[in-house]
Amino acid sequence: MAETTVITFGTFDVLHVGHVRVLNRAAEFGDRLVVGVSSDALNFSKKGRKPIFDQDERLEIVANLKVVDAVFVEESLELKREYVLEHRADVLVMGDDWEGKFDFLNDICKVVYLPRTPSISTTGIIEHISTSAS
Repeated sequence: MAETTVITFGTFDVLHVGHVRVLNRAAEFGDRLVVGVSSDALNFSKKGRKPIFDQDERLEIVANLKVVDAVFVEESLELKREYVLEHRADVLVMGDDWEGKFDFLNDICKVVYLPRTPSISTTGIIEHISTSAS
């Protein structure tokens, strides 16, 4: 039986339990988990701020998680199809905040949206730290 490859994407800045949970759940959909880590430029275009940890640090952190088999830099949201094809992914897993946005990829892979961990977000953590430091 052929190995099933799962692909997912994210910024993974200020790694927290929500990130760990979504990566663990994504890994359950296959034999191999590949993670696209948003570039610093992509993160800035999506969120209007630079990440706390730069892309090389975030790549290193994610690559060292035991459920992750490979990482790469995601340069653009518009390249999802190319990334899925390049990494021969059978399943694309995304958080449900992206619900429906990647259904157009159902012709090349199974698309799964997972619920986010309630009450946990990197932005919320950064804001909490920022206001606590004031």
